[in-house]
Amino acid sequence: MKSRTALAAITVAAATVALLAGCSSGSNKDDTTKTKGQTITVWSEENQPDRINTTKTIIAAFTKKTGINVKLVGVDSNQFPKLVASSALSGKLPDVVGALGLSDVRSLEDQKLLNTDAAAEVIKNLGEKTFDASALKLDTDGDKHLAVPSDSFAQILVYRKDLFQQAGLKAPKTYADLEKAAKTLTADGKYGMTLATDPADVFTEQTFESFALGNDCQLVDKSGGIKLDSSNCARTWDLYGNLAQKYSPQGTQTVDTTRASYFAGQAAMVDWSSFILDELAGLRNDALPTCQQCQADPTWLAKNSGIVTNVTGPDGGSGGTFGEITSWVVTKNAKAAAAQKFIEYMMSTGYLDWLGMAPEGKVPVRTGDSSDSQKYINGWKTLKAGVDTKKPLSDIYDAATMTALENAPKNIARWALPQGQGALLGPVDTQLVIPKVIGNLGTGSIDAAQAAKDATDQVTQLQAKMK
Repeated sequence: MKSRTALAAITVAAATVALLAGCSSGSNKDDTTKTKGQTITVWSEENQPDRINTTKTIIAAFTKKTGINVKLVGVDSNQFPKLVASSALSGKLPDVVGALGLSDVRSLEDQKLLNTDAAAEVIKNLGEKTFDASALKLDTDGDKHLAVPSDSFAQILVYRKDLFQQAGLKAPKTYADLEKAAKTLTADGKYGMTLATDPADVFTEQTFESFALGNDCQLVDKSGGIKLDSSNCARTWDLYGNLAQKYSPQGTQTVDTTRASYFAGQAAMVDWSSFILDELAGLRNDALPTCQQCQADPTWLAKNSGIVTNVTGPDGGSGGTFGEITSWVVTKNAKAAAAQKFIEYMMSTGYLDWLGMAPEGKVPVRTGDSSDSQKYINGWKTLKAGVDTKKPLSDIYDAATMTALENAPKNIARWALPQGQGALLGPVDTQLVIPKVIGNLGTGSIDAAQAAKDATDQVTQLQAKMK
């Protein structure tokens, strides 16, 4: 499984909380004239070997230009909580952390480990209006910028356009259309949907949340009250249970098996992150489409697939797109001036090279600069995706798919953040509350009502421990 599909969450040890309770985020007023010759430490969750090498190449150019040395450390998202805890206790936090998810950012801020003044200064220097407004909002607490948003991926519903057309079905943009299609296309040993039910992977939570947001099923309200047993959520639990039990392959369905079922032509729909798009196009030898038609044309499945970035429910859902914004943060004791220069470089001169690591899952949230408002979004469209074979996505996917992918960051929504309860995201993800409940729902051992109750009870208990 590719770690990039999972959203890491941070739970800092209680000892760290106590030690840092009196710290506050503020600007470390380094003299910017003295940054030459300084060394900063940068952690990056883009820790796969090819991405580390790409980052090192960008860093070499940065050092040549600025005289600032960078020690790059690739960190695994699953190990990040322990690394943060131990580093905070020893006073050896990195200066900068990159490729950090939204829940990570909120958890670091909750522990007062961020220099938010430095993040705000970077955004000011780059130009606030050059960023996607929704991305900035997701990285903001009140009027305080917590981090510098970099890029995004969306959770997308991928569907077989050819099968939908043959059956006279609408694109699955609503709960009703989705369920009708799943039922209609489950026949002759094939399934209408392949749906995540793995209790041990946050990918299952991502999938559920993507449907929940479309029906305005929220984790909490503004006062912190748990809403997973609301009427809006009841409809989402019911939909998910029906899809998993009736119209998806049985047994535990994982991030890998859902992809494999769709690639083999055994399922007509799959809910996955946009990182699936290079593989769907036959650009990765370790995850090639295996459908019968794909043997002669590895791009056949991609050409016959469409995407939906949000599925709306009947109960007044906003249709928000579940996704992730990854960001750069400056830590509380960083060499702030050097750290700021580094992030500004990564978001300008080095930006397209950074996005080029995986353009299918690194859609820019800074669209351009003062000279060209579309500089980076237009540059992104030309980047080559893939590993063993490389092509621009626009060479394979139709204009509608590219437009949907490009516009997805503008509509990204997440649980808890709009309600000012972002600190709850980390524990909910880390404890795998939703995946464990979904695991039981998928097997039919509990019904939708019991799933709602179990999830509500468990999140309530987690919330109580945080107080």
